[in-house]
Amino acid sequence: MPLTVRQFPCLSDNYGFLIRDEATGLAACIDTPDANAILAQLDKLGWTLAFILNTHWHPDHAGGNAAVKAATGAQIVGPAEVTRISPVDRLVADGDIVELGETRLEVMDTGGHTLGHITYFDAQDQIAFVGDTLFALGCGRLFEGTPEQMWTSLSRLAALPDETAVYCAHEYTASNARFALSVDDNPLLAARAKEIFAARERGEPTVPTTIAREKATNPFLRAGDAKTFGAVRAAKDAFKG
Repeated sequence: MPLTVRQFPCLSDNYGFLIRDEATGLAACIDTPDANAILAQLDKLGWTLAFILNTHWHPDHAGGNAAVKAATGAQIVGPAEVTRISPVDRLVADGDIVELGETRLEVMDTGGHTLGHITYFDAQDQIAFVGDTLFALGCGRLFEGTPEQMWTSLSRLAALPDETAVYCAHEYTASNARFALSVDDNPLLAARAKEIFAARERGEPTVPTTIAREKATNPFLRAGDAKTFGAVRAAKDAFKG
């Protein structure tokens, strides 16, 4: 049976994600950007939370761990770096499997934004929760990692099936599109950017995206190699548009 995803905005530009294995009814949250928002959504849906699945240690991703665990008893799962901000019940690393009922979530090393950042990939349903590694038309800043590390991580994500739904953790897409248009004259990008600007004017989310869409239009995935990627990332860091 499929995995159900419930997405909701929180904080200034984060998305919260609650997922539910329909075969067993077990649920998990991907990161804890806003404990109150997560608990309100759980109450609204009537879901029982089994796991908190952290992608990395930043406060807008793991800062709500304690409050959500206290309210639900959920087990905190994440990479070792999360212990910088929160206790972790189960440490996971590349290649590990997290079982949410009948749903198997593969842990992928996607470091670069932070050194130990991970992605959770559901191969059966072709869904990836990528945290701050890959964004719609963008990628995460290199707060801890190198261009080479991030390029390796993005390349791993790009190798997932084209149909994979990519749930990134922030609504940065309009800003990303403005930068992308400044460095890439790809006609597919121009058409997509127009759609993005219209969607945001209507207050509609641009997440999830897909691997195919990002490979076709995301300047970071189109860089071709780590050196070029690093130059594009530096240009984005300095971009004022």
